[in-house]
Amino acid sequence: MKDKNILLVEDERAIREMIAFGLRRAGFEVREAEDSRAARVAIADRLPDLVLIDWMLPDTSGLELTRTLKRGRETRDLPIIMLTARAEESDKVAGLEGGADDYITKPFSPRELQARVNALLRRTEGHDAEEVLKVGVLAMDRAAHRVTASDEPVELGPTEYRLLEFFMRNPERVFSREQLLDRVWGGNVYVEERTIDVHIRRLRKSLEPVKAAEYVQTVRGAGYRLSTRPDS
Repeated sequence: MKDKNILLVEDERAIREMIAFGLRRAGFEVREAEDSRAARVAIADRLPDLVLIDWMLPDTSGLELTRTLKRGRETRDLPIIMLTARAEESDKVAGLEGGADDYITKPFSPRELQARVNALLRRTEGHDAEEVLKVGVLAMDRAAHRVTASDEPVELGPTEYRLLEFFMRNPERVFSREQLLDRVWGGNVYVEERTIDVHIRRLRKSLEPVKAAEYVQTVRGAGYRLSTRPDS
């Protein structure tokens, strides 16, 4: 993971310098930004491999910055870890729903942060090799961040997109809720298993108009799978 370029967005200088010091010692290249505006300038100058974003920033919130990045064509696939003192479950869910790939609560140790960074980089490395995924009538163009079914557009939220992408990379395989949490959310302990059911329902609802909802199948007592075969 050495030579990976990390952008650290944190307004408190002492915390920013401490985090940056630890990551540089671990072999990462670290650029620093004190607010959302500086972060956008840094990203425009050079796209990072991963972004660490503090929730509380002096201009716009880290959550809003995350949402903005996930909406951008050039930045929507950027791995993002949110750093925050907010420990409530609702805040953690909001951060992940906003597009963050992981969430770490202050205070945290440098070793924990490095482990989270390495884990997220491993998950995202090599995903660009296969730009277009196809299962049945479904097609996912990763470069364009677009999903179609029989050439009809499918509108998905960011979490449903990631869930469908994972399923399309692993068609016909059954995954438990725990496995989906680990593979799609990165094993984030703050997301409860029932969250999976909510996103499965949303994904099916989005696929209903294009007659592909039946692809997302429940395997009783085991979990979920994406299959073009009749559910049995």
